[in-house]
Amino acid sequence: MTPARTAVNRTVLAGAGLALLTGGTYLAAARAPIADRLPHGWPAPATDAVLLDSGTLADLRAQGWWTPAVITAGVLATVLLGWWLLRQLHPRRRTRLPLAVPRGDLRSRALEDVIAERAMSINGISRCRARLYVRRRRLHLHLRIWLDTGTAPDTVIEQLTALSSEAAPAAAPYEIDTLLRINHVTHRVQHVR
Repeated sequence: MTPARTAVNRTVLAGAGLALLTGGTYLAAARAPIADRLPHGWPAPATDAVLLDSGTLADLRAQGWWTPAVITAGVLATVLLGWWLLRQLHPRRRTRLPLAVPRGDLRSRALEDVIAERAMSINGISRCRARLYVRRRRLHLHLRIWLDTGTAPDTVIEQLTALSSEAAPAAAPYEIDTLLRINHVTHRVQHVR
């Protein structure tokens, strides 16, 4: 998540939390025995009163501005929350990594494809999936490989380590961290009935 998005998320959550805390504190304190100790200017409702009784609500609904204001606030809140939700759910974008050479950049998808092809050329590996995640000045390479039946993981780990260190100069200003997951290809045995 980008720092700007993290800041916006935290600000919205803090604002909503503060509004709920303030409203809850008012509702709890105004009706309790501490209502007479509230700061000067806070309205203290009667003990049997509600926050918005039917008479007050009817008076508000009779105002000419009430209906357009409620509709506008509802539509605006729906649009803003929908936009915020869609911004959170964006698909993973393929990034271009700026390299050390002038006007040089590298598409992360191209590097993923090359690493996966090179890993599949290693003896004993039947499938490979590579994903690159960019965080600041570090590349996190997630390698998931499927070994052929009968291949021991020890036989391919050294070659995969060499592959990871070989990819490091291709992304020169970035450092590469590798996470490796190893699976075995399973062959389903047919059951006899």
